[in-house]
Amino acid sequence: MKKIILLVLACTASIFAQQPTPTPMLYSEKTLSDLQKIQQTVLQSDYAYKQTAYLSNNIGARLTGSVQAERAVEYVAEEMRKLGLEVRLQKLTVPHWVRGEERGELVEWNGMGAGTTQRIVLTALGGSIATDEKGLIAEVVVVESFDELNKLGAKNVEGKIVLFNVKFDKALAELNQAGAAYGQVGAYRGGGAIAAAKLGALAVLVRSAGGSQNRLAHTGAMRYDNAVKKIPAAAVSYEDAETIAYLAKSGKVRMKLLLTPKLLPDTTSYNVIADLKGSEKADEIVLVGGHLDSWDLGTGALDDAVGVAMAMQTVYTLKQMKLKPRRTIRVVAFMNEENGFVGATKYAEEENAEKHFAAIEGDLGASHPIGFIFAGKPEALPFLRPLADILNKQGAGQINIQPSASSDISTLTAKGVPSFGPWFDTRTYFNYHHSEADTFDKVIPRELAENAAVMAVLAYGLANLEQPLPR
Repeated sequence: MKKIILLVLACTASIFAQQPTPTPMLYSEKTLSDLQKIQQTVLQSDYAYKQTAYLSNNIGARLTGSVQAERAVEYVAEEMRKLGLEVRLQKLTVPHWVRGEERGELVEWNGMGAGTTQRIVLTALGGSIATDEKGLIAEVVVVESFDELNKLGAKNVEGKIVLFNVKFDKALAELNQAGAAYGQVGAYRGGGAIAAAKLGALAVLVRSAGGSQNRLAHTGAMRYDNAVKKIPAAAVSYEDAETIAYLAKSGKVRMKLLLTPKLLPDTTSYNVIADLKGSEKADEIVLVGGHLDSWDLGTGALDDAVGVAMAMQTVYTLKQMKLKPRRTIRVVAFMNEENGFVGATKYAEEENAEKHFAAIEGDLGASHPIGFIFAGKPEALPFLRPLADILNKQGAGQINIQPSASSDISTLTAKGVPSFGPWFDTRTYFNYHHSEADTFDKVIPRELAENAAVMAVLAYGLANLEQPLPR
């Protein structure tokens, strides 16, 4: 009898073990059907492409504090109002740095012809102070790391121009790890002036933080330390860094550097915030966005008109299809990502992170997406896989778990908001980044539509998720 009872219990346990654990519904059948329709609608739309064209070509470069930046604020707000969204402008106090004249030339090197000079292609780093109005002439000392600079010491650096000849790792970028390659060289752009000034340098040059090999200089933000003397800072092109490093191996190289940027008084600008109100949970927000400002060399097409345009496409498509999300989908065009991060900081300070169900941002161009980045709790992955399955139909179904998904929403990520961004093919992005080549012709319509579809599917899917997202 005991054996029979044990056998019955064992069979019963086996039967129960075979029963699937009941799973709460994540997405209704209608939502899943609508998501596929949204995907196809966006893939066939040129709305994001046209918005990118207008921001890039009609308005142009949008450096914080410029007339173009303010026109961009007005334009995005106008377009969102046309769609019937609730629009408000979030007031910001932002820096106003303007680029002046910038010129570099070698005036002494081994083997030079008498009375000749050699032009150097360079551009001031964002936030740099100016040389005096006549410029400065000094010997150039070339180093390849902070350690090498410090080993030289003040006696070999004082009164000279330091060139950090640190190469962008193109092989790493070819493995679709361009962000990592950029991070390696970006440290010298950001902190090079401080390190060189501590040893008495008159100015600092950095090899451009980018992969281009077409004699373009790439700008970007740099930092000062109020405890250290401020010195002028510029980026030089790939080719000119190579030339200076070559010549320095065979003798003294002297250079004339002229930079005339100005830091004007802080000014007022705005984040654009536009809400497509939710039908059931209007107080829960799914944010979609990008940054509206850009550097002033190109026209800010890849960085980041495309990101703003993807967010605009999301709500345009839902309005076009007459779909109402359960939660509010909020478009945010952030201001001052490039040279201050004021927009992202202010947004996180003034907007309740607890009300944000999720945040999605595009800010690495618009090359073919292979999936999406997710920054949040691993327990949320089962909630995301149905969305990945839909995106897989366009080759964008991979999920890349990272500590942070994108720049401006990182302030929300830090407060526990599940965050997302399209996962791009970034192999060529840093060829154009922060340079004169960041122009509208680099945007491929089909690939921009693919990225917009990723954002739209994520946004509507998360807005209609039947369960709370783990956080």
